[in-house]
Amino acid sequence: MPRLFYWVLWVGLGVYAFGFAPPDQGDTWALIQRLAQGQWQGINPLVVALFNLMGVWPLVYACVTLADGRGQRVPAWPFTLGAMAVGSFALLPYLGLRQPQPQFVGPVTPLLRCLDSRWTGVALTLGALALGRYGLGGGDWADFSHQWLTSRFIHVMGLDFVLLAVLFPVLLGDDLARRGLRSPVVFWAVSLVPLLGPLVYLCLRPPLHESSPRPAEPDHR
Repeated sequence: MPRLFYWVLWVGLGVYAFGFAPPDQGDTWALIQRLAQGQWQGINPLVVALFNLMGVWPLVYACVTLADGRGQRVPAWPFTLGAMAVGSFALLPYLGLRQPQPQFVGPVTPLLRCLDSRWTGVALTLGALALGRYGLGGGDWADFSHQWLTSRFIHVMGLDFVLLAVLFPVLLGDDLARRGLRSPVVFWAVSLVPLLGPLVYLCLRPPLHESSPRPAEPDHR
């Protein structure tokens, strides 16, 4: 997909979020503080689950982007760190700047080893399942629909969740190639199941291996 597409999508998302999404509510900041501090009493469990799952998604991306960023012209970590706060608003510029990177070159650092660990995938999966159970088990869908239609914060957060699910396959193909997996079946199985597909992939994917840059081809001219 042309890199220009991600820049157009990034601008369009910003224009929609601040120009056409439902208006901001006066209690938005107080709601965010309560959600972040774990003071969930009186808040729809679906909102609680969505807010916390938006913290899981950037960690899922970090398990892919930091390896993908090795050898890129721009480092991946600032965009990955920014995604912790603003989700796809930070990741879209990275997708617009990166080049295809189907090979991993260099050492596997301790941070990469941690993010590459299947135990990290298992921990994220268990956390996401617990949040899903909490939200679906006690959530009020009618109230959530009303809030999604009237609150900019919840509206944009819901769209961001969907967009992160849609964008993950952009990085998945290269991550599969770096691990010697070139199966379309695996690609689509992971891509078509939002969040849970990428989480299971993190639990099962083969590890990265340290490698050296390929030597330059001799010039026989």
